[in-house]
Order: sequence, then C-alpha cells, then structure tokens
Amino acid sequence: MSNPLLEVRGLHKSYGGVRAVNDVSFTVGPGEVIGLVGPNGAGKTTLVDCIFGTQQSDSGTVSLSGKTLSGPSERRARHGLSRTFQHPQLALELNAVDNIIPGLYGHRITSPLHSLWWALKGPFENWDRSAARARDVAQEYSITDTESACGDLSLGAQRLVEVARAMATEPEVLLLDEPFAGADHDGIEAISGAVRSIAAQGKGVVLVDHNVDLIAELATTVVLLNFGGVAFNGPPRECLSSDAMREVYFGSEDEEGARDARGR
Repeated sequence: MSNPLLEVRGLHKSYGGVRAVNDVSFTVGPGEVIGLVGPNGAGKTTLVDCIFGTQQSDSGTVSLSGKTLSGPSERRARHGLSRTFQHPQLALELNAVDNIIPGLYGHRITSPLHSLWWALKGPFENWDRSAARARDVAQEYSITDTESACGDLSLGAQRLVEVARAMATEPEVLLLDEPFAGADHDGIEAISGAVRSIAAQGKGVVLVDHNVDLIAELATTVVLLNFGGVAFNGPPRECLSSDAMREVYFGSEDEEGARDARGR
C-alpha cells in the first residue's frame, strides 16, 4: 500500500462556541478521489479552507507527502496543493488561456511581494511560450473555446477553466470545492472527465459537492460530514446505504417519532 499524498489528522476549527470542523481525519493516496459530502453547514468548505491554509485551523495537522504543512495558502501551494472555489475566481473579461497563465507560475511564488512581481512581470518575460503552454493545458482538459471572454462562457465551462488553472500549478493534490454547482449536463460531463484524468495521473483529489450520487460515481472513498465531524468514512456505495447517511439527511427514527408525535 502506497503512502498517502495528503494526510489530515485531528483538524479542529471553531468560531466562538460553534465547532465548524471537529476532529476530522482522513487520507488521500495517489490516484484517489475523496468525496466530501454533507448537508449545508456540515463544515465542508471550512475544512477545505483549513487544509489549504485559506483559514488556519485551531489544532490538528495537514501533511503532504509526509511533510507537515503550516502557514498561509501560498506556502502550501508551493509544496503541491491547489484548489478551486465555490464561486469561480476568474478574470471574466479575459479568455481561458489568459486565465490559465497565472497558474503556470503559482508554484513559484515565495511571498506576497513575489506574487505581485509574477502577476505584473512574470508571464511577460516570455508571453508566447506562456500562452502556448496555457493552450496545451486547456486542450488537456478539453476546453474548446479559448477565444471568448470567460464571462461569455457557461458556468460549467468557467469552472473547467478554474480546474485547468489549478492543475497548471502542477500540484500533487487538488481540492475542488463544489465544481459542479450551476453546471449544465455538458459541464458536468467535462468536469467529471477532468477529475478522472487527474486521478489517472496519480494525483490526489478532494471533491466537495452536494450531488451525492455524482460523488459516488467519481470517488474511491466518501467522507460524510455532519456538524463538523466525520459521520462516515468508507466506500461510496456503503456510504449511500449506511445508517449514518440516513440519519444525516433524514434524521434518526427517534427524531422521526418525535416529529410524528408533535404532528399528532
């Protein structure tokens, strides 16, 4: 059994008295897709934020290829993490190629000042080469429209551009936060194909979404969150039929009985 690429151990994050992430642990191995599911408010996005360093956890550890990660997101990105967001973070007036180009330099950033330098100068040192590489990345992830402004693309197509830009950083593990939200059928198929391709390269993927059936098709393991904690961690089909899944989404028999009694 190969060593995990990503190891999350005992992660906690609270806001006042609210435990948004409560003792969460899981691993992601090469070629594995971990599906993070759970109802609204279960802590999925907060967990991804804490893994990537967008927010700092109160306790627990995040390790990548055996190295414990700490500090802000740009530092963790240099070690091989990348992510997308619930809402696409694109320059909508630019086309797909122009939006992918910053990803080619993201893993080289060493400080906020360096980030500004790369944004203003880095790509222009050899723009033609950067654009050619970005077009190759777009083609790799089946982005067919590289001329239109991203603001004119469907939401699914925009999300696919974000996936391509994240992969342009050459990460070991990719965190995808609701990449299917708002996507039409074609967008879902394209993003699903990208997830499978990324896993086939031996990369690790953490996939957050509300579409449990879609997660079950793509994931090798499902982690079900509820009230910030892990309610289930195991094979997708077992998760779908588990008591934990029924309780999280439909309530326990005791709760149903109480609701029936109140109804009477």
